[in-house]
Amino acid sequence: MTPIAHIHNAYTGKFGVPRQSGMVNGLVSRIVLEPEYRREEALRGLESFSHIWLLWTFDAPCKSLTVRPPLLGGNKRMGVFATRSPFRPNNIGLSSVRLQKIDWNCTDGPVLYVDGADLMNGTAIVDIKPYLPFTDAHTDATGGWTDDIQTEPLQVVITDEVRSAYPTLTPHDWDLLTQMLQNDPRPHYQDDSQRIYSFEYAQHTIHFTVDNNTATLTAK
Repeated sequence: MTPIAHIHNAYTGKFGVPRQSGMVNGLVSRIVLEPEYRREEALRGLESFSHIWLLWTFDAPCKSLTVRPPLLGGNKRMGVFATRSPFRPNNIGLSSVRLQKIDWNCTDGPVLYVDGADLMNGTAIVDIKPYLPFTDAHTDATGGWTDDIQTEPLQVVITDEVRSAYPTLTPHDWDLLTQMLQNDPRPHYQDDSQRIYSFEYAQHTIHFTVDNNTATLTAK
């Protein structure tokens, strides 16, 4: 497989990227096609769909038949094909995102603008397909072992001191960071209130601690 596009967004590091698509809304990603696919006929008709599927590639594949899902605290193993873990026999990812618009006239266009991506900046995309509600949405679906997992969003505290330490971040950026932290990017087996965690966002390093289900951002 060869990439047909790459995605560009503010997720500049692996830690902090949402674990699933659609968990953080409002962060817009640009999908820039490779030159040979930058033709209107390749996307003809796609603008009428509200959502699309992205097939993409990640780091080297893993041959293990079992993995330790973070939702289970990292201590219990499940079959690799019963999880969404990136440690898979083939390094293929699948994400459903909202298609906001297609810019047909920009210099590197046509460019797709999508919301709800869980892909790191620069990730190679190998295919794009339309999401079809009549066949892709299953109202009677069950979540298997994930149905038994009860997760409570973290409370997020951002002080004025922290905001002033990042003067280039906008209110929209702070809203997105709040969503990212509410989903608790830490491995679920880590619960050290003294530990300072960090992740990359829009060329900034964001630091935070977690204590009693509250994430507190700290200044640089």
